[in-house]
Amino acid sequence: MERTPVIEAAKLRIGYVLKNRKKKVVHPGLDLKLYAGEVTCLLGLNGAGKSTLLRTLGGFQQALAGELFLLGKPLSAFSPSNLSLIIGVVLTEKTNAGGITVYELVSLGRHPYTGFFGSLKKHDREIIEQSLEAVGISHKAINYVAELSDGERQKALIAKTLAQQCPIILLDEPTAYLDVTSRIETMVLLRKLAKEQQKTILLSTHDMDSAIQMGDRLWLLEKERPIVCGTPEDLILNGQFETFFHKEGIQFDPSTGKLTAITPFNPIGVAGDFTTSYWAGNALLRNGWSPSLPNDTYMNVNCLDKQRMIITLPDKTAINVNNIDDLIATIKTLNTKDDKRNQP
Repeated sequence: MERTPVIEAAKLRIGYVLKNRKKKVVHPGLDLKLYAGEVTCLLGLNGAGKSTLLRTLGGFQQALAGELFLLGKPLSAFSPSNLSLIIGVVLTEKTNAGGITVYELVSLGRHPYTGFFGSLKKHDREIIEQSLEAVGISHKAINYVAELSDGERQKALIAKTLAQQCPIILLDEPTAYLDVTSRIETMVLLRKLAKEQQKTILLSTHDMDSAIQMGDRLWLLEKERPIVCGTPEDLILNGQFETFFHKEGIQFDPSTGKLTAITPFNPIGVAGDFTTSYWAGNALLRNGWSPSLPNDTYMNVNCLDKQRMIITLPDKTAINVNNIDDLIATIKTLNTKDDKRNQP
């Protein structure tokens, strides 16, 4: 079933006009679509043009060429005041609003509705309170922004954007300064907003793990190459991730969804309990072996559970180990013996 995109671009050329009026092209042509109710994650190396693309989609800088439509109309047809009612933006820079309270920060999101003097009416205050509650930060309303943790500050900025009541939210690396728990909380919050409030959410990120787990759709951006769009699973299965992120000495592993160092093909078969097998394979890979499907011609590990693993050698000798630390130590010992045995 064909859906109507909220934002659509065709042959969009992004970049800057320099002081000498020459154009600095960041990307020559982008074709993309954004849909309501989805979190789309924009991935790319530094310098690929992620921030430039977000600023262009948000109307902060003009495209150098191409077509850009917002809600079916050319972006150029919208005035800045109109855009402030449609698109909310959360930038990666840390805010300097430490001297105001969380409530006052979130209330700034009502500025497009309150006019020049910014007088809040009952309806505005209701929306501010709803926005604070939606991101789970109502209990911090009277705290100063300076008193917040990085994760709480990010929630307050998202609440400010919610108070704008915009159908579209653009975020430039919203998890950049956050610890692991706060990164996950932020991504879960954005997914919740997209699903429950049918927001269109686009965020740039370097956190590939979170993007793969939480993103409904990914955009892979690289200079001089067409942007690649699709679900994380399709992009992994069709090899797009390997193409975009493969560098010398580094490879994308489609079985785990992670970037890993390229290791020589020293296969060890791994099977059994799914969780234990996964982490046993992770430990083997880190130590220079390639976890593979079991094969009678080389060493195999059968993971019964986290405390019972059986190493089976090609001659059918079986060795029991009780944890992954012992597993790695035993395999190292066995390989050292083999190396000595094979010396002339």
